[in-house]
Amino acid sequence: MNMTILPDRDALAPDISSPATIPDDHIFISAGHGWISQARLARADIEKTLMLWRLVWALALMDIKLRYRGSILGPFWLTLSTAVMVGSLGFLYSKLFHTDILSYLPFLSLSLVMWSFISTLTSEGCTCFTMSESLIRSMRMPLSLHAARVVVRNILVFAHNIVVIAVVFMILRVVPGHWSFLIVPAFALWLVDAFAVCLALGVLCTRYRDVPPIVASVMQIAFFVSPILWSPAIMAHRFSGMVLVNWNPFYALMDIVRAPLLNTQISPHSWMVALIYSVLIVAVSLTVFMRARARIAYWV
Repeated sequence: MNMTILPDRDALAPDISSPATIPDDHIFISAGHGWISQARLARADIEKTLMLWRLVWALALMDIKLRYRGSILGPFWLTLSTAVMVGSLGFLYSKLFHTDILSYLPFLSLSLVMWSFISTLTSEGCTCFTMSESLIRSMRMPLSLHAARVVVRNILVFAHNIVVIAVVFMILRVVPGHWSFLIVPAFALWLVDAFAVCLALGVLCTRYRDVPPIVASVMQIAFFVSPILWSPAIMAHRFSGMVLVNWNPFYALMDIVRAPLLNTQISPHSWMVALIYSVLIVAVSLTVFMRARARIAYWV
């Protein structure tokens, strides 16, 4: 009886402990599932998005041109509707709240324009990945670029609505004082939060398609319970005002931008609450994006 001794399979396998021992005609693929490798890939993704800022700008401009293609006023239709809303609600709620319209209109114009930016950004952030399904499946580009595209697009629309604020301030002769320089760090914080919100909501809404209606309902409720149509001074001496004003993230983030333009000193409490919520938003967003980044292409 003839016996053939086969060589040990492990003896034929190359030693992969060192890259130098891998033959040139072999491809060695390793999957990194640890937190460190996921964090490294997520950081590289965001860094590539920052380097491709020209592409982000071009895509955002293209979105606005396609959205208002064939329109005469384009994005200024939103400016016109915002101006009509400020004028009509200003006269109505100044009577309901027994407030001087000269002081209420600047407050209302700032509040409505800023809330329009927040609500639209949140709504479009939910679909930042699903609306870019064709690009994600056909082209290799950083996934965080789609969230940055939504942020830049809404900043351009927000810039059109600033016209309403400028007109109201000129008519009522409101001149921002020396506190107005504080809007620079405040708006920088807004940009960081906006990008983080788009990343987190984009991932969650891509995985769970029931989340966008929930987010829309929450934002609708937040519009009425936050100091947007009504002044926070109305709830200053009530217990409910401590919750609706002091620990309301929307109020804190809006107050750090709105107060300097209204010649009002920003409360240190507003900055503290805004920074606390911003840190939480960024931490949650990075964690969600880091864990789910590799699955987004399969979920869209």
